[in-house]
Amino acid sequence: MTIKHVLRLVALPVAGLSLGGCALSPSIPVLGASFPDWLFCLVGGIAGTVVVHLALGRLGRSNALAPLPVSYVALSGLFSMAAWLIFFSH
Repeated sequence: MTIKHVLRLVALPVAGLSLGGCALSPSIPVLGASFPDWLFCLVGGIAGTVVVHLALGRLGRSNALAPLPVSYVALSGLFSMAAWLIFFSH
């Protein structure tokens, strides 16, 4: 088996796997315009973070998430990814 044959055997599967990214992205039509699904997940993640902030503020435990900028970004990411897994993963 020559190097040319080996390259063909490797190149075809790699090319096939890389073409999976060319699929259409999932989108949701809202009033005639299409919005990507990650946008709704991001809004839901920020809303979930606001709910956690308000709940901890009411309980007097807002210092439990120190440092706040890191914790809020992490919570937003967590809630966004959870929403995508729940609503949009197939």
